[in-house]
Amino acid sequence: MIIEHFFPDRDSLFAALAEECETTLKAAISNNRSATLMVSGGSTPMPLYKKLSELDMAWSNVSVALVDERWVDEDHPGSNEAFVKSSLLQNRATSAKFVAMKTDDETAELGLDHCENEYRKLQAPFDLTILGMGPDGHIASLFPASQGLEAGLDSANNKLCAAIQANQSEVTGELTERMSLSFTGLMHSRQLHLLITGQEKLDVYRQALSCKHDGSMPVSSILHQYDIPVIVYWAP
Repeated sequence: MIIEHFFPDRDSLFAALAEECETTLKAAISNNRSATLMVSGGSTPMPLYKKLSELDMAWSNVSVALVDERWVDEDHPGSNEAFVKSSLLQNRATSAKFVAMKTDDETAELGLDHCENEYRKLQAPFDLTILGMGPDGHIASLFPASQGLEAGLDSANNKLCAAIQANQSEVTGELTERMSLSFTGLMHSRQLHLLITGQEKLDVYRQALSCKHDGSMPVSSILHQYDIPVIVYWAP
């Protein structure tokens, strides 16, 4: 279920992925009159989001929601909500409907039920899910050895969302409290697009392909399942 697209440079990668996203979203709107786009934060997808924001299509029929979020308010520099609004929900995409993960609750655990209820309202299966991957093998905010990871990766857990408390590291930074799509939530996608760049992450990806799925590299959970395709986009 893994399809690999490797490119000589990032410009080629983002051009190809933007074209794939456009085709997928327009087909979903044509077939269902609406589309669901799940997006990740981080600096890597910014060129993609800027390209998507310029697409001439019925953005008012698209619901955009986060794959994960740091438990901070929108005015915090670490907010994925703020990042997506400033990079994707611009230009022609301003009319898209945005569904936030962060609630007014003090903790992610307390906000879990509200987030779950809102995500259950999204049209599923999600038409397009953009995932990144960290050098520690995490996807979304499913970090190795984090509190909440076991439930988040449990295929028998029917919740779409998971409250996560990660261990502070160079990867997480100081903002360790997160809300994330669970493995079940990720599997509510028609397909997963895994966007990675650089040799280090390519090595991590290849290691995850060869290792047994035991939670030490959460990305392996999607690489070792046989229900939906994982489309890998990589460039140096």
